[in-house]
Amino acid sequence: MRRGENIYKRKDGRWEGRYKKGYKANGQIKYGYVYGKAFQEVRIKLYSLKAHYHTQQEIYGESCIPLKEWGEVWLQEIQNEVKPSTYSSYQYKLTNYVFPFIVHLYLNELTLDVGKKLIAEWVERGLQSSTMQVILRITNKFLNHAKERNKLKENPFLAIKLPKATTRKIHALTRNEQSKLEKVALNAKKSHGLPTYLALYTGLRIGEISALRWSDIDFDHSLIHVNHTYQRINLRLNKQKTQLLLGSTKTNSGVRIIPMSKSLRKELLKYRRQSKGIFVFSTSEHPMEPRLLTYHFHQIRKKCGLEDIHFHQLRHTFATRCLEAQSDILSVSALLGHASTKLTLDTYADSMMDQRIEVIYRMEIANRQHN
Repeated sequence: MRRGENIYKRKDGRWEGRYKKGYKANGQIKYGYVYGKAFQEVRIKLYSLKAHYHTQQEIYGESCIPLKEWGEVWLQEIQNEVKPSTYSSYQYKLTNYVFPFIVHLYLNELTLDVGKKLIAEWVERGLQSSTMQVILRITNKFLNHAKERNKLKENPFLAIKLPKATTRKIHALTRNEQSKLEKVALNAKKSHGLPTYLALYTGLRIGEISALRWSDIDFDHSLIHVNHTYQRINLRLNKQKTQLLLGSTKTNSGVRIIPMSKSLRKELLKYRRQSKGIFVFSTSEHPMEPRLLTYHFHQIRKKCGLEDIHFHQLRHTFATRCLEAQSDILSVSALLGHASTKLTLDTYADSMMDQRIEVIYRMEIANRQHN
């Protein structure tokens, strides 16, 4: 061994150099090793590695805890603080889109370049910008937690800039398409089309329709109270085991009251007389799960000859019809359960074009009358 340099002559004749990467979770030093046939070769390699890790430790700290290990610690800590569906979403996204790509790195080895390479992997796999934004936000949550626990000095991923989102236009059904769909839905056997009709006239999400109880419907005042959602969440990702979960709505703004149209009230009252159980749509006294509602919807839209449409477009169609009826944006936002009117405006900007044209038309008439 050469004193003070941590370079050793091995029994196999090679030279080995040792450098400090940082500290493990248990407080022990985490070492890295470099090898070479000659002392000087190892010395040169060791010098650059020591300089690199010294800089890393100065900037990001001395915690040599594997990223995956820290992420799993964080997930365990928050498990009882968030909804099961939220926890499942966090676990799924980290397990599938973060840990596999930087599994061998330690907390103090993370850099902005590592983050950029991670984003490049997501882009290559065709993830939408909105999905990448969610995954990055979750990743930053557990890295910021590491900083709060003095495991990191700085979170380098905070400086990551995601690719600009490509805005996808919301496609609502035309009035003719909606008319066809309504007709087939109301004539479907066993009232399997009623959830489709309900979505077109309330804008409810599919999970909210599944969770709807008869006690949520006030027939005297023609109001529907939206309080819950029903969804399938992943529990054990490796075995793809899932569980159906009845819980509160997506956000606080999701709790809302929606007035019923006369035609919808009539159809629900008619269905109420033959329904059994506490849920509006049920199987064996349990809420009818979303994928069964989706199956019935696709059977109906196929009969109408409608291709490439999905259940969520019924919600878009409801919003578009409201805006076409000159509804104010605040009311539409409240009916949809959006967290802000900005979200509604951003999502349905194109649907409001006719209203904008009308504004210009009225302004022009007013100017002519004034002149």
